[in-house]
Amino acid sequence: MRTVLSLWRRRMAALVGVPVGIALVLAGCAPSSGDPEPAAGPSDSVTSASPSDDASATSGAPQGRADQDAEREAAEKRAAEEKAEREAAEKKAAKKAAKKAEQKAAEEAAAREAAEQEAAEKKAAEERDAMLAYGDSGERVLALQERLQELGYFLQDADGQFGPATQQAVWALQKAAGQYRDGVVGPKTQAALDEGVRPRAHSSSGRAVEIDLDRQLLMTVEDGRVTRIINASSGNGETYEAKGRSYHASTPRGSYAVYMERDKLHESTLELGAMWRPKYFSGGFAVHGSGSIPPYPASHGCVRVSNAAMNWLWDTWGMPKGTPVILY
Repeated sequence: MRTVLSLWRRRMAALVGVPVGIALVLAGCAPSSGDPEPAAGPSDSVTSASPSDDASATSGAPQGRADQDAEREAAEKRAAEEKAEREAAEKKAAKKAAKKAEQKAAEEAAAREAAEQEAAEKKAAEERDAMLAYGDSGERVLALQERLQELGYFLQDADGQFGPATQQAVWALQKAAGQYRDGVVGPKTQAALDEGVRPRAHSSSGRAVEIDLDRQLLMTVEDGRVTRIINASSGNGETYEAKGRSYHASTPRGSYAVYMERDKLHESTLELGAMWRPKYFSGGFAVHGSGSIPPYPASHGCVRVSNAAMNWLWDTWGMPKGTPVILY
């Protein structure tokens, strides 16, 4: 009975539903099979995603992160490359600047060196022009000769000619000043002239001839005052042969006196050459004139002076027998 009743109810509901559907169609309310479904309006609730949509979203998220990572890595790589390029450019610029600075420094050093060389050459030229030497002549030579005479260096004539006598006097000055003996009046020798360099006597009273063997000078001294300074040359210290015997060319030091003299050109008893107007002070050792008086020791033991100086010792100053001869 219940089954029959239920079946009846379903049939009645179906019969009722048919007219309602027809009415809706006629009213335009029911959608036809060919019309699109109406879009959800504002009042529609959120539509749930289908399973396929969820899968697509899930698979898209890792891909997006990968793309972002790739872009970031590319950006970092570009930044690193730009930094490297910038550093390389800066290094290149610094290297170029350093090379330029080095070149400039080298040019400046070369310019300074050239200027210094030019100045040195100019100074040397000026010094050469200011020098006086053998063969020169003129007012400057005359002034040199007069100054030498004023200081007591032996020079008889001031004639403005730089000859052998002037050279002997310049040598004597250079010896007294402890300078190189070249006979040229350069800056140092001129300074010695300006300063008035003169040797000092060892004796303090009377008249004496003093011979400084170290400086190769002969001086006439009066009461402790040097009156004349003469270029001299003594024994050279070498060994020589004479008449079958060997001798040592040394000049003795000590205090002696003139004991013998020869007022002429006297031949050496050992056949060593001629001596002009010798005055002997010890054995065969004498002060005598010679045509060769270099600015260094060159004799066999005697003390050489110029012939003009020997004449002055004999005829003007006076060096008689008994005159003290002191060698040191």
